[in-house]
Amino acid sequence: MKDHLETSIFGDEEDPRDPAPPTTPPPRTRREAREAELAAQRHGRRTPGDTKGKPSVLRRLAVILLALAIVGGGAAVAFTFLRPMVAGLFESNDYPGPGGGAVRVTVAQGAGGSAIAQVLAEQDVVKSTKAFIEAAQENPESAGIQPGVYEMRKQMKATDALAILVDPGNRIVTRVVVPEGKWAKEVYPILAEATGIPVAEYTRAAKDGDALGLPASAKGNVEGYLFPASYEFEPDSTAADHLAQMVAETTKRLEALGVTAERMEHTMIVASLVEAEARFEEDRPKVARVVENRLAQDMPLQFDSTVNYAIGKHGITTTDADRGSSSPYNTYRVKGLPPGPIGNPGESAIRAAAQPADGPWLYFVTVDPGKGTTKFAVTFEEHQANVAEFQAWCQANKGKC
Repeated sequence: MKDHLETSIFGDEEDPRDPAPPTTPPPRTRREAREAELAAQRHGRRTPGDTKGKPSVLRRLAVILLALAIVGGGAAVAFTFLRPMVAGLFESNDYPGPGGGAVRVTVAQGAGGSAIAQVLAEQDVVKSTKAFIEAAQENPESAGIQPGVYEMRKQMKATDALAILVDPGNRIVTRVVVPEGKWAKEVYPILAEATGIPVAEYTRAAKDGDALGLPASAKGNVEGYLFPASYEFEPDSTAADHLAQMVAETTKRLEALGVTAERMEHTMIVASLVEAEARFEEDRPKVARVVENRLAQDMPLQFDSTVNYAIGKHGITTTDADRGSSSPYNTYRVKGLPPGPIGNPGESAIRAAAQPADGPWLYFVTVDPGKGTTKFAVTFEEHQANVAEFQAWCQANKGKC
């Protein structure tokens, strides 16, 4: 009895001396087995051989961790590949400006807005073609952008870049004005002073008539075809480029007047005579008619201007010695037109030569060189009276004839 009381203080532990508790006999039928299984589940026990039941905490935790790893890995990949795209949605396609450094941008002849935008983007003047195109669409002056070379900066705001291009005054060009009637050898120094290209370069370039675009009838002689006008030459252009541009201006006007290539040289020689002899535009078609009438009647032209060209001086009269020159340009001794133009005529003289006035005149003389008054005559007697008037003016104006 005493031993039993001592062991009972720890609870209902069984006395090892007690006989083994009775065991539940195994069920004998399927129904009894099912009832036993349900009873065991109600008491939180498993029946022998049972492998089913709720997942353990560790198993559920492992599943959650695996899911998070898969999702996290996908997010990392997505972040790596989608980050530039997402950033692009919020990043501006335009530079804030004002930019820095210097870059020369060439706008080609006929280039449209997209082509200009592409050039600007390639040279990092603007951040994107889209930014420039949008700026151009907002500015109606963008349609007037002229071809040429412009000084710009890198990384400019698109609207600032456009503001430079729409102003023709920002084009980098060499400007030069060539007056009417100058001889070719007088034109070269004018060009050289403006461009910095030596006169020798122009003289050399003038010898290649084919490269300059001269008509075949000119026989390689550039005299007469250097059209007098105001020019703008692009940076890095050559002496040959400049002369070719001037020749092109002359042939363009001849073609516009319907002058054929075969007739161009004749027209330009007459035009150079008209330029040298007539100051006023209304007299020029008449002078051209006098030339054609004298040629038709096989009369020598007898122009002082051609003699002066031959001896290399400017003036309105000649001496007996001058007129005794054997030069083919001496129209006192040689019938017909001189072998080439005697200067570079302007547009009105070219038009007069291409479209002479109708009339019977065979003579003319500028009776008042100070005012430029010119008189025309049909007969030699009329002409002599006009010459006397000219000589009287010279007597009254010593040193001017």
